[in-house]
Amino acid sequence: MRIDLKDPGLFERDEFGEVLAWLRANEPVYWHEEPDGPGFWVLTRYADVVHVYGDDDLFSSRQGMRLDSSPEAVEAVAGRMLIVTDPPDHTQLRQVVGRAFGRSAMPRIEAVVSRVAATVVAEAVEQGEVDFLDVAKKIPNHVVCELMGLPREHWEWVGDTTTEAFDAQADEDRVAAYGELFLLFTELLMERREHPGDDFISMIAQARQRERGGVDGRELTDEEVIVNCNGVLAGANETTRYSMAGAVLELLRDPAHWHWLRAAGPTGIASAVEEILRFTCPGVHALRTVTRPTTIGGVPIAAGDRVTIWNSSANRDETVFFDPDRFRPDRTPNKHVTFGAGRHFCIGARVARLELTAFLTELLSRVDRIESAGEPRYNSSNFTWGLRTLPVRLVPATAGA
Repeated sequence: MRIDLKDPGLFERDEFGEVLAWLRANEPVYWHEEPDGPGFWVLTRYADVVHVYGDDDLFSSRQGMRLDSSPEAVEAVAGRMLIVTDPPDHTQLRQVVGRAFGRSAMPRIEAVVSRVAATVVAEAVEQGEVDFLDVAKKIPNHVVCELMGLPREHWEWVGDTTTEAFDAQADEDRVAAYGELFLLFTELLMERREHPGDDFISMIAQARQRERGGVDGRELTDEEVIVNCNGVLAGANETTRYSMAGAVLELLRDPAHWHWLRAAGPTGIASAVEEILRFTCPGVHALRTVTRPTTIGGVPIAAGDRVTIWNSSANRDETVFFDPDRFRPDRTPNKHVTFGAGRHFCIGARVARLELTAFLTELLSRVDRIESAGEPRYNSSNFTWGLRTLPVRLVPATAGA
């Protein structure tokens, strides 16, 4: 089998799952050559993926966490942005950023999520025929923008620019998009320092002051606040929409799932959310750099080697998940790694689950059935992957149904 996990066409054609399945069965620790780079290891089995996530001393995030990151861009934020730090920097940053998603913040977050989901789904149902990606992207984007206190007139621009920063093929386009976002957050941070509110940016700015003399005696810099605001924005916008759209596609493919969900109620929705996350797995891979010689699956790995862990493959590991290539909304237990694991477990996981739950609840209450209105198409990214277009008709539920 031809193995090229950097081939955009493999993902655009939705053929990468077959490659990962072959690797799981035949070469679960695989050395992947690169014509334009040093090469990297590919880990496809659940146990190996969890092992790497669980040892951030041996497998460092500081040298980057995706295959196509430019070394210059990584170096600019390494040790400052949560996703490209190791302890002890990671510990302090996570404590500060995590406060915005802690238990005390949940009532406000839940209220925002419920209101946004109701509004967006109602508008889509009224429209009738839609590209569901246009619907799905609004929910996480509107939620995170409101929680951050971003001016309403910036929301669509922020969503589009975040996508450009993640998905642009050319390094210069990605750098330019990130630069525009950093400038916006710089301006907002200065403003919130003068006039704080109850939004995410204000909380991070205030937490910076409270952390003075904290865990390691170092306060967060303005740059750390700005790049982590950008990291939260990107993580919120670029993953949940793919899970929502992927869920609609599975409900469209098998109406039995739709009928089961309508009958199952909140418990069914809760299990369906976890299965949607496992099955769609928008965060396809993560990168780590080995800090000292080790072995994985009996294969020697050298210090300095890059190791990629393929979440989407771990979520289809036959030794962990029964009938893994089938979407089963009643699946339990469901110990997927869609949010990662260990210290780098996604800080926004709780919000993503809230968004998916509110989205499904609104969809089931407002829609009688979903019909296809065109062919689904996928993006070409091997990092954050999912549908880029999904034309559907939403047939509204009748009153009292």
